[in-house]
Amino acid sequence: MASFAASLPEGTRVLDAGAGECTYAGWFRRQHYVGVDMAVGDPGWDYSRLDAIADLEALPFPDGCFGACLNIVTLEHVRDPLRVLRELARILAPGGRLLLVAPQEWEVHQAPRDYYRFTRYGLGYLLEQAGLQVVSLRAAGGLFCVLARRLLNALQLLPLPLWLLAVWVVLPASLLASLLDGLDRERNFTLGYICIAARSCV
Repeated sequence: MASFAASLPEGTRVLDAGAGECTYAGWFRRQHYVGVDMAVGDPGWDYSRLDAIADLEALPFPDGCFGACLNIVTLEHVRDPLRVLRELARILAPGGRLLLVAPQEWEVHQAPRDYYRFTRYGLGYLLEQAGLQVVSLRAAGGLFCVLARRLLNALQLLPLPLWLLAVWVVLPASLLASLLDGLDRERNFTLGYICIAARSCV
């Protein structure tokens, strides 16, 4: 997030599409940050910092009015991912960039509005169909990061007495798994993908 924000000129209009509680606003103090969300993802969240409450499939902004866009762990929660990506492409100015983070090996969350998981090939296809060019697409960790997260997930299922016993095994094992992650070169098992895509200047 820091490098993406630093790469944008001062004053750039940045849309956070699926902003939730606007937790990324602080990274874009040099730019003009706009947060939009349906405000239905988590009943415990504070959506008061949003600039607009809107459906990402029909954004209330004119064509080409943003220089950059964020869509962070949100695409799995929309019913029509391609339509949303086309909307994001529409509101981007020529040359504008999208930072997209989408999950692959994640647990169900914010149910029942959790519809999809994505491979690198699926994301590439959707972005291309939306009229966006992939600049970079990398895995967010490999197999051992997935194992580390799953071990921590397992702790959540244990009653307190077992949790107190298991935590002494799970936490060191989870740390070791994270340290071994560099062994997975292919990264076909991953928590998700971090992608930067751009709207054509033509």
